[in-house]
Amino acid sequence: MAQMKRTVIAVGAMFALTACAPAGYNGADAGAAEPVAVAAAEPSVTADPEASAEPGASASPGAEEETDAPLPEGVELTDSLTGKKFPRMGSAVVNQDGYILYRFDRDTNDPPSSNCDGQCAEVWPPALTDGAPELKGVSDDDVGTITREDGTRQITLDGWPLYTYIGDKKPGAWKGQGVGGTWFVVNPDGSKNLECLPKGTPKAVAPPSKTESNESDSDYDY
Repeated sequence: MAQMKRTVIAVGAMFALTACAPAGYNGADAGAAEPVAVAAAEPSVTADPEASAEPGASASPGAEEETDAPLPEGVELTDSLTGKKFPRMGSAVVNQDGYILYRFDRDTNDPPSSNCDGQCAEVWPPALTDGAPELKGVSDDDVGTITREDGTRQITLDGWPLYTYIGDKKPGAWKGQGVGGTWFVVNPDGSKNLECLPKGTPKAVAPPSKTESNESDSDYDY
């Protein structure tokens, strides 16, 4: 996988939240969303093969010679990142299936690192890759990868690891917004989308392994 650079871009100002729907609001169908007004990146990323990786960032160009760890059962690769706009929500990034991607405040972006594993990763599946995803409305300068503890590679945006949310039952849903006060829809530049926050602090759904837990009354706090 080619080495990818990342650039920090300032977060846009947040507008008034009076018109925002609660966390259950699912936005609009993904097909109705409009592309974000950001210069589209080329589908593939190239880099100097001699370039070295930054500490804690994506692996060096020689890493593609290594064999990636097997993907967890039932997990698909993230083949594309697309910046879009949704009613009320504003800008967001979706994967190839139209599902919105999130970032986690307990992670770090300098150096890039994920602190969501185990049951957390069951609820917030990491956006995994085996190469450079196709980009639209997202700058290749902001996209990178980290290697997780299980050996899989997770996509980062401005250094922030990306995730989907199992509580989003269909493309374009954004029930993960503001969960636990630590999970937020990610903007195309990697910053947090704070334009439309739910009232209170919603809880995450229970991880699938906790079959005895009730989804609507979960004590899961990730």
